Amino acid sequence: MLSFPGCFLSCNHCHVIPEQELKAHILPLTNVAFDKPGSRFLTGSYDRTCRVWDTASGTELHTLEGHRNVVYAVAFNNPYGDKIATGSFDKTCKLWCAETGKCFHTFRGHMAEIVCLAFNPQSTLVATGSMDSTAKLWDVESGEEVATLTGHTAEVLSLCFNTVGSQLLTGSFDHTVAIWDVESARRVHTLTGHRGEISNVQFNWDCSLIVTGSMDKTCRLWEAISGKCVAILVGHKEEVLDVCFDLSGRFIATASADGTARVFSAATFECLVTFEGHDGEISKVCFSPQGSRVLTASSDKTARLWDVQSGVCLQILEGHIDEIFSCVFNYEGDTIITGSKDNTCRIWY
Repeated sequence: MLSFPGCFLSCNHCHVIPEQELKAHILPLTNVAFDKPGSRFLTGSYDRTCRVWDTASGTELHTLEGHRNVVYAVAFNNPYGDKIATGSFDKTCKLWCAETGKCFHTFRGHMAEIVCLAFNPQSTLVATGSMDSTAKLWDVESGEEVATLTGHTAEVLSLCFNTVGSQLLTGSFDHTVAIWDVESARRVHTLTGHRGEISNVQFNWDCSLIVTGSMDKTCRLWEAISGKCVAILVGHKEEVLDVCFDLSGRFIATASADGTARVFSAATFECLVTFEGHDGEISKVCFSPQGSRVLTASSDKTARLWDVQSGVCLQILEGHIDEIFSCVFNYEGDTIITGSKDNTCRIWY
């Protein structure tokens, strides 16, 4: 199943990155995720499976089978890494043993496709977001449903726990974001103001700020405590498809259907740099753990690595033969995984 194309990519601004292709699935990939050390990663697919891989060797460790439709959302319970959650278009979420591939629980209750999920930091809960306009909280130990978070009037497409696990964000196609108190399962604030569907939501590291990206071509920055909008980040000419903080919480990266990505200051709200070069929409953006690099994935079949300070493209990650819609750094920031509609993922060192 493995092929090593012997492809070495270089450019004028950076070192050479050897790359390894994994013919991971028989149908397109949906998402990829690392465990915290970066020694293993997950791939979800339209082929109804999730696969667990050894990063160093590219060896498949487990195939997680049992879903009856697309496996769309996948995650390790970092920092522990001993459990895996998979969310599917079959309306269920499954909890697996990362070591053996055994299924511990199947979480049933959603009335439509599950499209996002997350473990809380303590690894005691899994949150799932669904096309049925709800999010649910599930008990990892018992497999029981803890709460259903209702109030959105359209699909819940993104969710995020804060770093202490006391609050959960849900972003919806109803143009709003909700902040939930996890213990009581009550809505604390509704963040309103966007004029388009919410593409992604994220807390910064100290949980003081929230960033939201929207199809209305803007991002917004919010105070987590008050729910007040403190800034509207503008400049993109098309929908904002992804948004994230760096680990320090000082910078925000945005990805857009206009083919550009931007980095904004979380303090001054100004655009510090615009990354230009992709020939198609950018669906994913993430910072390296050190914050000095930004990685983008595009429908132009490439991923690109950018220098945050200069805006220079350091590396074009070429080789996929269809759009890339997932990309991620490992914890050390020295390995990248890209997942593509071409049924493969690639490991870049």
